[in-house]
Amino acid sequence: MQQDIEQLLNNLRGRYRPEIVKQKTTYYLSLGENSLEKWTVTLTPTSCDFVSGKVGDADCVLKMPADLFAQLLAGTYKPGPMDFFSGKIKTNDLGQLRQLQLAFGL
Repeated sequence: MQQDIEQLLNNLRGRYRPEIVKQKTTYYLSLGENSLEKWTVTLTPTSCDFVSGKVGDADCVLKMPADLFAQLLAGTYKPGPMDFFSGKIKTNDLGQLRQLQLAFGL
């Protein structure tokens, strides 16, 4: 699955909208049942970077099933309030998570 997630993230580069990001923001993605996929996403007003694993402290943490993350990136899934209330998707900052979505037009 790592190669699939890596390919999905690399495909996102072409969709990056740097004007959305006002300051450097780091996201930690923990994807899958046992958090098998770990990625650090760093967004700046000029670039986006994806690194496998956890790198430093993140401004926003996102934990969710890898298949739902893939569907989110494909545009076939939109998370709703119940996904967060039920614990299917976990984050420490909904505002920063929304910025991540906007930065890639999700």
